[in-house]
Amino acid sequence: MKGFVQNIESITVKNKDFRRVLYTAKHCQLVVMTLKPKEEIGMEVHKLDQFFRVEEGAGEAVLDGVRTLISAGFAVLVPAGTNHNIINTGSVPLKLYTLYAPPNHRDGVVHHTRDEAEADNEHFDGKTTE
Repeated sequence: MKGFVQNIESITVKNKDFRRVLYTAKHCQLVVMTLKPKEEIGMEVHKLDQFFRVEEGAGEAVLDGVRTLISAGFAVLVPAGTNHNIINTGSVPLKLYTLYAPPNHRDGVVHHTRDEAEADNEHFDGKTTE
């Protein structure tokens, strides 16, 4: 298949991994994530733009200290240079997908847990999915 043409909502809802890179193009990257109750991505800042879409659960988006409640159907666009975090404030997993532009992670990387992601100092190495 050329590019990525799949049911992202279904893939996102079924995902149980903290982070799973689904597709890496030259200028953007598609990643699904699941945050356990009370888990967070962790405060971070990128030199790239990032988009989040929530499919299930509830939480909070923090952008440069501004906290906004988010739930299924919400989109969050984080401009480059913005200090940000996504926090699961609910009692069920927070299921979301994110687009990095340009790519941020090594293509195909899977981190089953946040601890595993924190321990892996991987970054995009220039290799795309196709």
